[in-house]
Order: sequence, then C-alpha cells, then structure tokens
Amino acid sequence: MKNYQDIFTKIKDAIATASRNQATAEIHLQMIKYADQLDSITAKEFCEGTGLGASYGTEFSKMRNITTRLKAAGLEFNKI
Repeated sequence: MKNYQDIFTKIKDAIATASRNQATAEIHLQMIKYADQLDSITAKEFCEGTGLGASYGTEFSKMRNITTRLKAAGLEFNKI
C-alpha cells in the first residue's frame, strides 16, 4: 500500500476544523475529494488511516461510488 499519510492528515485537519454540526458533511466531502487518490485502499484502511470509526467504512464506499456520477456531471474536485 502506498503512503497515504499526507491525505489522511489533510482529511483529519478538515474534519477537526469543521463546526460540530458540519463534521459529518465534511467527512463525506473529504471522502469525495480524495476518492480518486484513495481508489486502491479498502474502507477499513481508510478508517484506520483517518482515525474514524469502522462504521464510516460503508460511507467511504458509498462516497467512492457517488464520485463517478459527480465527475460525469462536471464537479471540480479541486474546489471542494
């Protein structure tokens, strides 16, 4: 597995700086933002790397699948 520590750190920082009522939304946005760069890791590896609970593994898989449709619709991931 490649070293994803930089991405995991960016995700953790974004979540930590989000307001309490926006943390879950931020988690989902970060999953979408980095989906392409994290395409070869498992949901379990994502959760371990970001320090999120195992239940977020399902969300990671969902967001990765949604990313394909968002890209087709023209979403610019660098603006997230």
